[in-house]
Amino acid sequence: MTQADVDLSRRELLKKGGLGVAAATAAATVPSAAKAAARAAVDRPVHYAMVIDTRRCIGCHACSVACKAEFEVPIGMTRSWVEYVEKGEYPHVTRHFLPRLCNQCSEPQCVTVCPTGATYKRKEDGIVVVDADICIGCKYCIQACPYDARFINPRTGTADKCDFCLHRIQKGIAPACVNTCQGKARIFGNMLDPESEVAKLIETEAVTVLRPEMGTKPNVYYIAADHADPQDTRYEGQYIRVDTHRKAKERR
Repeated sequence: MTQADVDLSRRELLKKGGLGVAAATAAATVPSAAKAAARAAVDRPVHYAMVIDTRRCIGCHACSVACKAEFEVPIGMTRSWVEYVEKGEYPHVTRHFLPRLCNQCSEPQCVTVCPTGATYKRKEDGIVVVDADICIGCKYCIQACPYDARFINPRTGTADKCDFCLHRIQKGIAPACVNTCQGKARIFGNMLDPESEVAKLIETEAVTVLRPEMGTKPNVYYIAADHADPQDTRYEGQYIRVDTHRKAKERR
């Protein structure tokens, strides 16, 4: 599946097939050799990834709202959110936006700790999902996730998180956050397809990932992201403020 295949809007899909749609921190540049090795190690024809070009992000939260609407995410919970990162001293102060979501890791720690196998990585496309039917709500996965991307859904009592809008991409539609992004900052597709936009960006841009030291091999890549963290000793004595706009205000 190419980027064009998942770039259909709801209206375009209805026209084509009449189908309904189910109701959507230290940074390290990822070396080209490492990217190639990661792709070669994946024994599947499709491996979905997302590139977020923060140069295009305006912090409008349209992605967060679309995600909330698509999945009826309970108040106070988030599958997708945007951080505001401020740093510097007047007049040399900067503000950047850092969209956050599940990183769909190639070596997810949440899968390792799950006692029932409810959290697993799909062999078909590399997406990490949660089987609510066998999740016991033990919260092990929440503690294991380095990206604070999981929560217990109060309505179901089970773990919940972003799954790249699996129900949409299975029908050839882009994830809700991608489809609604005003600045086209989010690019989604098959990173194993060299002709896809996401693969080309990963190969040609100086992309970074969140918390590479954790060894989870994230599949959400950032262009020009500011990963400054108030807890990072390298920034000691400098003004850094990170607003998460979540119930849990502190960045994990």
